[in-house]
Amino acid sequence: MSWDEWWRRRRSPFFRFFEEMDEWIREMERMMEDMFKEFREEALPRDLFRERRLPDGRIVREFGPVVWGYSVTIGPDGKPIIREFGNVKPSLKGLKPLDIRTEREPLVDVFSDNGNIKVIAELPGVEKGDIKLYATSNTLTISVDTPQRKYYKELELPAEVDPKSAKSTYKNGVLEVTLSKVKEKGKGEPIKVE
Repeated sequence: MSWDEWWRRRRSPFFRFFEEMDEWIREMERMMEDMFKEFREEALPRDLFRERRLPDGRIVREFGPVVWGYSVTIGPDGKPIIREFGNVKPSLKGLKPLDIRTEREPLVDVFSDNGNIKVIAELPGVEKGDIKLYATSNTLTISVDTPQRKYYKELELPAEVDPKSAKSTYKNGVLEVTLSKVKEKGKGEPIKVE
């Protein structure tokens, strides 16, 4: 087969169909690449992407941490209590299937006894000085903001507490906060009508 004959056949409608199909595939690849680039830029927080240079000069790109989970405990009334933790939460809003945040929600347990409320939170990988606690009479906020780790959790406490009574310890990645419950306010005294 000569060159001219091969070229004539290649220009036939049969071969043009495959050329057009190749162009469609290239166009779809460009569109998908643009969609992934847009998703990466808009849907994922920039703080979750990091680059670092290895000793041999190579650059490594890392993504994360991405954590989501839940804990189940049985409450004093015998009903299960389900708590979510992490920095990824499933979402059905709009086009974003996930709500990804830069700060993780730590795994937290809350215990209540006669006079105290005890909050235990897992905060691995942080120093004691990086933990910020803020309490009101009915909430406790736990916050850590370092370049390596970010945690944030605002808890609604099961009873009213005295924020000034708070005591906390941090050991081996576990934070323990104890708050004294506010004594019940008196129901008042009967008044005799004269």
